Amino acid sequence: MARMPRQSSRRPRTPAHTHTHAHPVDELLPIPRLALYGFQHVLAFYAAAVIVPVLLGNALGLSRQELVHLINADLLTCGVASIIQALGVWKVGARLPLVQGVTFTAVSPMIAIGTGAGGGTAGLLVVYGAVITAGMATFLFAPLFSKLVKYFPPVVIGTILTIIGITLIPVALQDAAGGAHLIGTPAYGDPKNLAYALGTLLFILAVVRIGKPFLSSLAVLLGLVVGTAAAWLFGDADFAAVRETDWFGVTTPFHYGMPRFELLPIVAMLVVVLITMVETTGDVYAIGEITRKKVDADTVARALRADGAATVLGGILNSFPYVAFAENIGLVRMSKVMSRYVVVAAGVFMVVLGLLPKAGSLVASVPHPVLGGAAVSMFGIVAAVGVQILGKADLREERNTLILAVSLGAALLPTTVAPFFDRMPDDLRAVLDSGITLGALTAITLNLLFNVFTRRTTREIDWDGMGEDEAPEPEFGAHPAR
Repeated sequence: MARMPRQSSRRPRTPAHTHTHAHPVDELLPIPRLALYGFQHVLAFYAAAVIVPVLLGNALGLSRQELVHLINADLLTCGVASIIQALGVWKVGARLPLVQGVTFTAVSPMIAIGTGAGGGTAGLLVVYGAVITAGMATFLFAPLFSKLVKYFPPVVIGTILTIIGITLIPVALQDAAGGAHLIGTPAYGDPKNLAYALGTLLFILAVVRIGKPFLSSLAVLLGLVVGTAAAWLFGDADFAAVRETDWFGVTTPFHYGMPRFELLPIVAMLVVVLITMVETTGDVYAIGEITRKKVDADTVARALRADGAATVLGGILNSFPYVAFAENIGLVRMSKVMSRYVVVAAGVFMVVLGLLPKAGSLVASVPHPVLGGAAVSMFGIVAAVGVQILGKADLREERNTLILAVSLGAALLPTTVAPFFDRMPDDLRAVLDSGITLGALTAITLNLLFNVFTRRTTREIDWDGMGEDEAPEPEFGAHPAR
């Protein structure tokens, strides 16, 4: 009898809660907070966003002017894609706080495709033909792929997210050591660089530990600002390039010429987007796990359509394949700011940066070690979210344990035994010479072999218990996620 009054007392409050408070994902914050949180996403995202065009441009032998145009095109497309993903247009966009960026999975294949086509802008045209085709395939295949989610249980999604985090952490550590461009020089690994990275990381941890909820949510932004200021005081932050950069620049469609559509590059890029579709699926479930927002097949389909539309747009605007950025998922977890409108604000900032090369140059002046120190925490959180989802899989079952173990080993193969891939044919290397790609393919294949073809049941993520009554409080950061 003691339970009956408790049940009756809750009934009047449930509708009021439902109608009075929006889910934190859908809450529209005041403009100053939107701007602050959005700019924090841009800073956290920027280094990883520009590294892909830099790597590709250098590998294909592009001139400095062509490289700057490539970076501006990337930023502009990232902004538009992020707005579409977070805001939602028709059946395109997950309406979740997901920042869109160039997928690292496509870097090695695009370099192989471009160099195989002769390098330079001629190689870019073949890359863009494959990108546009792959984007159209992603958009059209999205509804069917979303219905295959049952074949991606927590052991697969968690493994892929863990692999993404583990493979990104070395990128952050390279920045902490001074940046990949310094490898082989005495400056790489200089104690001064490591001091900037460690100082930035410790400052972020201190703000999270002792700061009030609002201040803690800005920990990464404050860490980047303070770290850059310290580097400037000691003469290690150079803003000279900002003065030399033009104020305004417009990205024109097909700037390098009309794309060329060739069969083998298209096949290689289709394999890449298959992996990125699994990656996006994992990211969507991860952000649902963090925000306690229910995710279903329709949500996944809308997210994948946004990826496809952004990838087609990228091929037209001289950019690349796009995917939900896992590092910014780590930032959402760290800041506890769940509003998707923050990502819309970040998208606006990115569009502005894409049109104002001088503004983008200012953000690019953040020293590599400072970015590396902040990125270590965010990339690590991506892996932690993967581990959290793995907790929903029964790892006492030997087959699930083997899926995780072998996939992790496969993901580390490209970075630990690079000469093995150097001996492969270019077309095959374009597909397999990526830890994320190889690890994801391994997890998917083993799950099909062990759990699907043998008709074994797999445990799915239980979203029924993640209703609005369990959603985080509107005061972000005031209560830790349970």
